[in-house]
Amino acid sequence: MAVASTPPAAADAAAPALSTTLPSGLPDLPSLGEVMQRNLSTGLAINGFDPVSYRLGARPLAGRAEYELILDRFVWRFASQANLEAFRDAPEIYMPAFGGFDPTGVANGVAVDSDPSQFAVIGSRLFLFRSADNRQRFLRDSGLLAQAESRWNAVLRFVAR
Repeated sequence: MAVASTPPAAADAAAPALSTTLPSGLPDLPSLGEVMQRNLSTGLAINGFDPVSYRLGARPLAGRAEYELILDRFVWRFASQANLEAFRDAPEIYMPAFGGFDPTGVANGVAVDSDPSQFAVIGSRLFLFRSADNRQRFLRDSGLLAQAESRWNAVLRFVAR
C-alpha cells in the first residue's frame, strides 16, 4: 500500500526535475482510485481466488486462467464458466467488502492487505482478513463492522495501488 502525499511547495522549487518516464517493460505506476486489493505482480484481484466460490463451499477455489474476466481494470479468475457468468451478471454480490482489505484495519483507519484464505461470509457480504486472529476478533466484536463502514470512505482516499 502507498499513501499519496503532496510535498511542500518550497521543496519543489529547490528539487531537481524528476523524469516521469519509466523504462520500458516496467508495470504502470500506482494510481489513486483503484479500490480493490490485487496482487501487484500478477494484477489478479484477491490473488486469483474465485470470488463466487466463497459462497459455494467450505473453502475458496483458485481461479483458472481460461476463466478470466476484466472488470474495472481488475483481472478476476474463476474456477468455472458458470462462476464467471454469475459474477459478470452481479459483481456487487460477489466482490469482497472494503475492496478486499482487512476490515479490522479499515476499522482502525488503514487499508491492510488481506489473505484471501482467511475469510467470512456474513449475511450476503464476503470479508477477507489478514490473519485468523483478525478474523476471530471481527467475528467477536460486532462494533468493528460499523466502525469499518464509518471509516471506509476516509481510508479509500489514501489507497494508491
